[in-house]
Amino acid sequence: MATPGSLYVTMQPQPGLSLQQFHEWYNNEHGPTRLKLPQIFANGLRYRATDSQEPEFLAAYDITSMPYLETETYTCLRANRSAREAETIDQVDVKRYFWDQVLSKQSPLFIPIEQLADEEAEGLTLVAVQLTPKEADNSIEEIQKWYGEEHMGLLSKVPGWLRSRLFKTSSLEKGQPTTFIALHDYAKTNGLGGAEYQAAISTPRTKELYAKFATMSSRRVYSLFYVFGQASRDLQNLSQLPSATSTFKSPDSRTFTANSPSPVVESYITTPDGLTIPYRLEGNPDPKAPTVAFCNSLLTSLHMWDRFVDIFKAKRPQYRILRYDFRGRHSIPSPPQPSTLSTLADDISNLLTALRIPKLDTLIGVSMGGATTLKFALTYPEKLGKFIACDFNAVSSAANTAAWKERIAVAETPLDDGSAGIKKLAGQTVERWFHPATMQKQDTVAWIQDMVSANDIEGFRYGCQALWDYDMKPQMKECTVPGLFVVGEGDGKGALVKAMDGFRGQLGQTGVDLAIVPETGHLPMCEDPEGFWAAVEKSL
Repeated sequence: MATPGSLYVTMQPQPGLSLQQFHEWYNNEHGPTRLKLPQIFANGLRYRATDSQEPEFLAAYDITSMPYLETETYTCLRANRSAREAETIDQVDVKRYFWDQVLSKQSPLFIPIEQLADEEAEGLTLVAVQLTPKEADNSIEEIQKWYGEEHMGLLSKVPGWLRSRLFKTSSLEKGQPTTFIALHDYAKTNGLGGAEYQAAISTPRTKELYAKFATMSSRRVYSLFYVFGQASRDLQNLSQLPSATSTFKSPDSRTFTANSPSPVVESYITTPDGLTIPYRLEGNPDPKAPTVAFCNSLLTSLHMWDRFVDIFKAKRPQYRILRYDFRGRHSIPSPPQPSTLSTLADDISNLLTALRIPKLDTLIGVSMGGATTLKFALTYPEKLGKFIACDFNAVSSAANTAAWKERIAVAETPLDDGSAGIKKLAGQTVERWFHPATMQKQDTVAWIQDMVSANDIEGFRYGCQALWDYDMKPQMKECTVPGLFVVGEGDGKGALVKAMDGFRGQLGQTGVDLAIVPETGHLPMCEDPEGFWAAVEKSL
């Protein structure tokens, strides 16, 4: 039987540790590492004291079942911690508590804090009251009865009250005497100290409890300032660190941060079906900055946007920038499942949830990324302000499906020299994608050809199936998100220009504009980044 509870950690950084360094470590490494573990952590919440007492900082994690904290999945975190974590922890006075949940009461208006947007969550008040039972034989029972029969009910009348929970020393704390902690959640504006609150703490039964059965050993008041999930995202504190202390690579090399020449966080999320999706977050470090996300094409990586992002960051420094790699780029879930456009749209939604981004300002995608962009706009309109979909078709064809199957065969057939067939496919693909003028740019050809060659072959086999059998045209009239279509002049020797011009009028009530990038093919943002910027500038 599951035993829900809390991992409750108080922290006081020592004078030699800057707060920016302390927060960046916790937000980008320590907390997300825990939230990445499956099943164990329901959330991770960070609080700062408002009562002028120390320790100043609190991290509270709701645990789905406390015995999970004794499994190797959790205990190995400490054994395998990074050198940076070990060094930072040595500069923080830390106390960890394990609590088993005993009672819970919540307002009908209560929403789990991790489900709130940052603007809604930040500033919520937490009151933490620790009680030590007195020596009377029935003290533990009386404390629990008082909370359940009277105290929580009276607190629920306090304006702004959201939830009260009572915990006792966890069974994991073997040999420790039983103590209690009550955690009370309140809205930012609340009636703490008001008439209803005074009534709740001054009843005859309350006075009797403290006289006979319990001692209040601590009462702390905190304000919530950060909610984290499995995705590292703190560019703000990272941007304030000296370059020498900002660069970090996790022991598994899957999380990286740096502040030179500008702040960047690279890490990953795990989807509900167990797939790892890498991402890169950069740009404006303000956590409230609008975010623009990019979907790359099949067979390329998030770095296909590098040259355009350099322009975009210079022209539009107000934006955060999110890029990620499609499922199939590196691996596939087990057991393997063919990708669909719906799956790819869900992946974006899961990534945004992990990064606590409730709504994108703009989503930009090309090729399969363009189809995914439109699918996301149709499926999750509440999560998107506008979109730019490039070099894609709104419906698949039997001829296209046959072509993808032929390309899989090429990728899976080793070459005469023993090298992977995907290298041959890379050469064919780049020649098919690029405008003749681009084929003269050897650096661009080599850049994308190497990127295609590095794709996971099995991932390609299952990933490209998202383009085999789909038709978004029946849904397009329902689209409520404003958009723009963009296409390279020579894509498909001009055939895609005609195709996109043919269905652009079917989107929404009025259709969308189609911008054509001269002397480019299937990847205009790679072939001519300046030309692509000219096509999309007004939309951004």
